[in-house]
Amino acid sequence: MNFSIVKRIIGYVLVFVAALMALPCIVAVIYQEREGWSFVITAALCLVPGFLFMRKKPENRVFYVKEGFVAVALSWIVMSVMGSLPFLITGTITNPIDALFETVSGFTTTGSSVLSDVETVSKSVLFWRSFTHWIGGMGVLVFLLSLLHMTGGGSHINLMKAESPGPSVSKLVPTVQSTAKILYIIYLAMTVLEVVFLLIGKMPLFDALTITFGTAGTGGFGIKNDSLAGYSPYLQIVVTVFMILFGVNFSAYFLLLRRKVKQAFSMEEVRWYLLIILASIALITLSVRDMYGSVGEAARHAAFQVGSIITTTGYASTDFNLWPEVPRTILVLLMFIGACAGSTGGGIKVSRLVILVKTIKKELHTLLHPSSLKKLKMDGHTLEHETVRAANVFLIAYVLIFSFSVLLVAFDGNDLITNFTAVASALNNIGPGLELVGPMGNFGLFSNGAKLVLIFDMLAGRLEIFPLLLLFVRDTWKKF
Repeated sequence: MNFSIVKRIIGYVLVFVAALMALPCIVAVIYQEREGWSFVITAALCLVPGFLFMRKKPENRVFYVKEGFVAVALSWIVMSVMGSLPFLITGTITNPIDALFETVSGFTTTGSSVLSDVETVSKSVLFWRSFTHWIGGMGVLVFLLSLLHMTGGGSHINLMKAESPGPSVSKLVPTVQSTAKILYIIYLAMTVLEVVFLLIGKMPLFDALTITFGTAGTGGFGIKNDSLAGYSPYLQIVVTVFMILFGVNFSAYFLLLRRKVKQAFSMEEVRWYLLIILASIALITLSVRDMYGSVGEAARHAAFQVGSIITTTGYASTDFNLWPEVPRTILVLLMFIGACAGSTGGGIKVSRLVILVKTIKKELHTLLHPSSLKKLKMDGHTLEHETVRAANVFLIAYVLIFSFSVLLVAFDGNDLITNFTAVASALNNIGPGLELVGPMGNFGLFSNGAKLVLIFDMLAGRLEIFPLLLLFVRDTWKKF
């Protein structure tokens, strides 16, 4: 293990978090809130260890997958701990576990909350709470890669693999640093575009920014107790469209920028993603049409919730906990499917499910024709054995973590649906579940032990499980 380079990367992250504290400080000044001092204090507490970690340049600046995964996992833990300090210093949240839960939920773009009345929270704290979604959406290390030359040569990709969602990560252009820049430019441009559309609908600037942060990062922290239910149909439609757009593999947008329109629309994962969304909207609309004034209104709410759940954003335009069993079951299934790889969404990812279905079809074909050699293909390219193996192993690890987490959370004594959907929400980075953790509820009902389990699940889900699990393997910490 190259400890020196890992420590240096954590130092960069701490300085980066300190710099981010400037934005909520500005909000506090605008709204004349004393809470701004909490961000100044947090920034100072980040800068001291950050500069100490960065002071000594490592002799060996090249690192491999192990260092990349460990650096990312530790960076996210450190970032979450420091990011929770403003909640504690301001007194918005007094329990350290609750503050950590809220912050991890923000950075991992989960959107689950322990707060029962967000409308009483100061503007600066609300801004920071939503801004954590935008920071975590594309990834902190990806952002740093776009700005800094931190390591040597091809080892950049090992950071990107650990932080970017999906079964495989590839470079859009020859260098990883340029790829990171392209991803963040697309991310920023889409963010600005959504803010503009929301402002056109006469949404206040503060609301437009915080809601866009949640949409872009597919997070879902609301600044109103009813999430987005109180906003106009136009504003809900805008958010619906952008939630779905941010759930698309960003490689498709890169291809569109390169004017490779046919190649972008021929991406198998994106086609399946859109097909699942359309089919789910149609089925839910038919199931809930009698609960609303018109079919159009039912379709609008169905589209919003489908887009919110499959992209793991977690916003709500209505209390879908009151819907019949069929549409609620569809939403639970969408929790597990998730968005596309290479997007800001969570879940298992559509591409993994496509690979797993193709693997099952291949196995059935082999049983019927033992001597045949059939290769798996996606988007016209042969899938490497490593990609297929990784998808299978991911699913096994996912099922084991999910099952064990449901068991541990069950000791709190809540009903099965609450426990099951709470873990599904955490591991898939969604936000609301059903029953006690539905869109109008919160996660404050769980004990500290259960919250720690859910915190682990949120981090594991965002980091694609293995970077976090590596921290518990003894061989990880052996020196060269």
